[in-house]
Amino acid sequence: MALNLRLPQVETRDQRLGTITQWEGSARQLARDSAFTYGCSKGCEKGGRRLCEQSSPFAQASMCAEHIAVTNATIIQQSVVVQHAPIGCAASQSFTARYYRDLAARRGWKLEDPKSICSNLGEQDMVFGGVERLEQTIRDAFARHHPRVIFVATSCATGIIGDDVDGAAKRVEDEIGIPVVTLHCEGFKSKHWSSGWDVIEHGILRRLVPHAPQRQADLINVIHLGGPDVFTPLLAPLGLRVNLVMGGNTLEVLAQCSEAAATVTMCFVLSYLATGLEQEFGVPEVKAPLPYGLDATDDWLRDIAKLTGREDRVEAIIASERARIAPELARLRKALAGKRGFVAAGAAFAHGLLADLRELGVVVDGAFSFHHDPATDSGDPQQDSLGHLVETWGDVPNYTVSPDQHFQAHAALLRAKPDFVICRHSGTMAVLAGRMGIPVLPIFYSNDGLGYDGLLTIGRAILRVLPRKRFYDDIAAHSTFPYQPSWLAETNPYALSAEPA
Repeated sequence: MALNLRLPQVETRDQRLGTITQWEGSARQLARDSAFTYGCSKGCEKGGRRLCEQSSPFAQASMCAEHIAVTNATIIQQSVVVQHAPIGCAASQSFTARYYRDLAARRGWKLEDPKSICSNLGEQDMVFGGVERLEQTIRDAFARHHPRVIFVATSCATGIIGDDVDGAAKRVEDEIGIPVVTLHCEGFKSKHWSSGWDVIEHGILRRLVPHAPQRQADLINVIHLGGPDVFTPLLAPLGLRVNLVMGGNTLEVLAQCSEAAATVTMCFVLSYLATGLEQEFGVPEVKAPLPYGLDATDDWLRDIAKLTGREDRVEAIIASERARIAPELARLRKALAGKRGFVAAGAAFAHGLLADLRELGVVVDGAFSFHHDPATDSGDPQQDSLGHLVETWGDVPNYTVSPDQHFQAHAALLRAKPDFVICRHSGTMAVLAGRMGIPVLPIFYSNDGLGYDGLLTIGRAILRVLPRKRFYDDIAAHSTFPYQPSWLAETNPYALSAEPA
């Protein structure tokens, strides 16, 4: 399905891809049913199959698409983000400031706090509208910080009152002479926060990427979530330069996206930008499965080499890399043989970590994915990361899709009885597993685990956390949970659920 960049608002993942946030079964079953479904998560039928969500009577936790969109706009250098929202929505900026400063320290940027302003909507604004307040806030942002671009992020409040945010942004843009990019990220629009990635990528494609006068044959876009540059060591031997997109950028980096020879993404959740670059600017997207595990990394490099005309050197690089890591990989496999792991992460990243663990010889029969996309924006079956996982490494018998709900994660971990948990972020799942006495490996930057060295990185990290079992046992001995004894003994995460919708 083609992306519509003429509209200021992006279609949500729920509508566009059929994203679901609640499901229970085997990975093989989910991959099989997803292959026949595209579109509505409430049961669109294609090929006679039907993928339906389960439902839950309540939620213990949630996250907001606005937070994702705002964070990734704020860390763009020489920008200011105006959150057109009540002040509570701006609480996420404390996280954003820490995130940006960590990125700056890692990459040698100027160490400073990112710039954001909240329009601070009040009760009267909710009744009479907040457009005038928004326009003045944009002017104040320009006068105070002199940015090169201003992003205006909407909120649930502005979506409810119906402020003409686009009109206000255009009027002030004509006045101050810099782009004012609107980000329509009202949290109630989508069941899952991952729609926030699409919002910021939609804004970048519409307003900050010009049509390139010429291509740079040795430049490749890499769309990632921040963190260390693990891509240059992988792609430099092919004679390619890496253009790291997202995770903190200059406007020049974003502008040259249309000049690249190809685009890769470290997670298909971020494929909206890659698909848009191919559709609107003719920059081909690498469709090969993500580089988790040896064979997938080999195929990923081969696909990049084919797109960039470097097939003559790729096989020697693959052979060299495999030989280089072979001794340590053998030691890690021996040390981890028979260990039981559990993965908790979002969609394609969870699939990648599962592949890494299987490659390392870890037994994994349970996983917890925060959402599931039956399709990607490209529509290419090569980007079916769950299907690729099952085909390559076999089934994961207990595969739970849940938007990070504690009570469901508790039951899933009781059922899995893992020796360790590897999870995205250090928040809810990491805390829960630790209180249950399970050693935890939290991963903040999703680049960890990618490629040949990523496989070793994950293996080494697991060996560091396993000896801490006694520490976690002590934590468990002093921890209690707010659940009835019946739920504490429950191993079915969806035991409380109604029938599928």
